[in-house]
Amino acid sequence: MEKKFFDKFADKAVCFTGSAGAFIAASVLVLIWAVTGPVFKFSETWQMVINTGTTIVTFLMVFLIQKAQNKDSKAIQIKLNELIAAHEQASNTIVDIEDLTEDELDELHKVYERLGKFPRKKRETETKTNQSTLLQEEEPVANLRYK
Repeated sequence: MEKKFFDKFADKAVCFTGSAGAFIAASVLVLIWAVTGPVFKFSETWQMVINTGTTIVTFLMVFLIQKAQNKDSKAIQIKLNELIAAHEQASNTIVDIEDLTEDELDELHKVYERLGKFPRKKRETETKTNQSTLLQEEEPVANLRYK
């Protein structure tokens, strides 16, 4: 699958900006700016150079970082979905929980907290008997996604 120009650019930019070389380059620029202060008599223009430069870079980096985070998050979700799908005793009702509302996720979290309080042996026995008996007993899990 051919990557779009922005995807290629964003991947390379994120890799570069997270590197030691980028940190060193930024540090050198700040050092040069600081050393030139006396030459420009610490003028307002001298101060505006660093303020404007850092503001623009920060503004653009927010979008690059968010793009990288979205891509990583999606990849992790797909991997987790594969693990759930591959395990015969796993409840597949939670495969697409990232689409739930915050309140629905809170309810699901409470269900799993209650499930965690059962002794492990009982959970395993219950799960073997009926794929997710304990989860099905809890109304929120079975009905959260398909209300």
